[in-house]
Parts: sequence; structure tokens; C-alpha cells
Amino acid sequence: MEINSARNDEKILKRIPLETVAVGFLIGLAAVPFFGPLAGFLVFAGGLFSALSFIQLRGALTRLLTGDRRTAVRSGIARYFLRLILLIGVFFIIIFLFSRMVLAFAAGFSAVIPVFLVEAAVALARAKQWKS
Repeated sequence: MEINSARNDEKILKRIPLETVAVGFLIGLAAVPFFGPLAGFLVFAGGLFSALSFIQLRGALTRLLTGDRRTAVRSGIARYFLRLILLIGVFFIIIFLFSRMVLAFAAGFSAVIPVFLVEAAVALARAKQWKS
């Protein structure tokens, strides 16, 4: 039973970035008529950046949990700060170039939140169904 659960978790973790990009795209499409094509593009770019960030974080955690603990912690901390600097850099670029569009990018970057909520609800429903 444990192996099946691990496979299911792995499927969910592979699906989250794809769903995040899809949600970012849909929100971006919905934003175009209200805020213009640049806002729609930045919403989609935020969703794409969020998905890439999730993939990188997942890989870093996998290396941290499976590798040599001492070197993995150093590498994990360095990668995390590099990731944080990259994220701050992207926000500063958007602030300087498109000062009125920061919220559009942030909305796209937050597209991962509804994806997590839906995946959690589906997993909870499956767990309750299994117990009955």
C-alpha cells in the first residue's frame, strides 16, 4: 500500500507545475479584456515562473532528502538564496519596467495556490472514499 501511495504522490507532484501553467494561462486570458494584453501576458508569465520555481524547489528538496546530509544542506541553502535573489530580481525588473503591472505578475505567481487547494481536496476525497 505504501508503494501505491508514493506513486500517487509522485503523479500529483508532476501534475502541479502543468496545472499551475494552465491556471496562469486561463487567468491571463480572463485578464486580457479587463486589463489589456500586457497584463494577461504578465499573469501567464507569473504562472510560468511559479511552475518553474516549484520544479526547482522540488528537485532541491529531493536532493536534500536523498543525498549526503552535510553537503546537501549547504547546497540547499545556497540554492534557496539563489532562488530568492532570482525571484526578487524578477519582481524588481517588473517594478521598474511595468510599475502598474506588478499585481498582474503576482496574481499569476499565485496561481499555484488554487492548484494546491484542488489537489488537496481531491486527495482528501480519495482518502475518505478509501476508508469507507
